[in-house]
Amino acid sequence: MKLEVTGTLSGNVQVPPSKSVAHRMLICAALADKPCTIVCRSINRDMEATASCLNALGADIRYIDGKFSVTPISKVNKDATLDCGESGSTLRFLLPVAAALGADATFMGQGRLPERPLSPLYDEMTAHGISMSENGRMPLTCHGTLPAGLYTIDGSVSSQFISGLLMALPLTGKESRIVITGKKESESYINLTLNALAAFGVKVNDFIIPAGQRYTTPSGQVAVEGDWSGAAFWITAGAIGGKAITCTGIDYAHSAQGDRRIVDVLRRMGADITTSDSTVTARPSSLTATQIDCADIPDLVPIMAIAASSAQGTTVFDNIRRLRIKESDRIQSILQLLSGAGISAYASDNTLTVTGGPARNCAYDPSGDHRMAMAAAVLASAKNIRIAISDAECTAKSYPAFFDDFNALGGVVNTIEN
Repeated sequence: MKLEVTGTLSGNVQVPPSKSVAHRMLICAALADKPCTIVCRSINRDMEATASCLNALGADIRYIDGKFSVTPISKVNKDATLDCGESGSTLRFLLPVAAALGADATFMGQGRLPERPLSPLYDEMTAHGISMSENGRMPLTCHGTLPAGLYTIDGSVSSQFISGLLMALPLTGKESRIVITGKKESESYINLTLNALAAFGVKVNDFIIPAGQRYTTPSGQVAVEGDWSGAAFWITAGAIGGKAITCTGIDYAHSAQGDRRIVDVLRRMGADITTSDSTVTARPSSLTATQIDCADIPDLVPIMAIAASSAQGTTVFDNIRRLRIKESDRIQSILQLLSGAGISAYASDNTLTVTGGPARNCAYDPSGDHRMAMAAAVLASAKNIRIAISDAECTAKSYPAFFDDFNALGGVVNTIEN
C-alpha cells in the first residue's frame, strides 16, 4: 500500500504497548507454573509471532479484549515449527529457550530475518552440544537440550543474545554463568529482561543464574507498559512541528526502556518537553545540532535523524554500525529518505552526519522497515511537505495503528495504491 502523507500534527495520542516488554512477559508467562493474564492494550505482528511460537512449543496463549491469557507449557511439543515472521527478538529469544526445553524445533522467518546475525549465540549453543543447521539460512533446525554451564557472548553484536540465554538457562535447574565480552550494546534491553525475570521469580546475580530456580506466576494481572520507541515519533513531531503533542500512557521517571532517552536527547538540542507520571508533552522548539552516542539507543536513530534535519547546524550520530543489520540497512534507508527530501546527510562506517535545512516533496520506499516508514511521516509533517510512502503497511510490525493516529492528530493520509 502506498500512502501520501502531510499536515500539521497536534493533540493527544495514547502510545501502544511496548513490544520489547511484551516479548519478555509472554515468554516468562509461558514458562511459569500457573496461568497468567497480561494486560496489553493492542498488539502488533512481532508480539503475534512470539505468542504463536510459544503456542507451537505447547503453551496456550490467546489475545482477547486487550489481554493475553497465557496457559504455560506443561508438555513440550517435540519437532515444533516456529514461524518468527520478521521478528529478530522472537528468533533470538526463543532459539535458546526452545533448546533448553529440548524441543528439537524448526525456525522459520521472512524478510531480512534470515540475513540478520545469529553469531555468537549460534556458536555458543553449538559449542554446548546443540546441533543446528547452517547459520544464515532458514528454515533453521535445532536439536538437543541446552545444558547449564559457562556461556561467553560478545556484547557488541546484539543484547538479544544475552537476553535469550538469561531466559533459557533457568530452565536447566543448575547454576549457569554468562560472561559478556566487549561493550554491552543496548544494555537497557538486558535490564528489561532482568526485570521480567524478577517479576516471574527468577533471580540473576551479576549474570550468574543460581541453581534450582523456577518461573512462578505473579499474583494478579501484569501489564505491558507504553512503548517509548513508538512514543519517540510523536515526541519528536511535537518538538519540530508547528503545534504541541502530548503522549499518554508512558512514564518517563520509572520506565526501564532505554528509548526514553529521546526526551534527554531532544532537551539537549533545545526542545521544550514536560513529563508527568503518565504523559509527555513536546512543544514546538528551535533545536540546535549536537553529537549523539547511539550505542544504547539504535532504534531511535531514524527519528533522531528527522529531528536533526530541523536543527540548526550539523548533528553527528556515533556508533551506528549495527543499524546496517536491522529490518533494512537503516543507514542507507535514512540517507535515501533525507536526500530524497533535499536534506544534506552522509555516513561513514560508524558515523552519520545530518545538517538541518529545508525540504521538498518526495517519494520514499522504506524497504519494509517500520521505523523508517514512521520517520518519513514525521518528516512530512514537520517540514510541511508531501511524502509518498510505499509499503506503508510495514508499520504493523510494531505500530499497526500508526497512520490512524497520524490522521487523528490532524495529519492528512491519502491512499495512492492499495
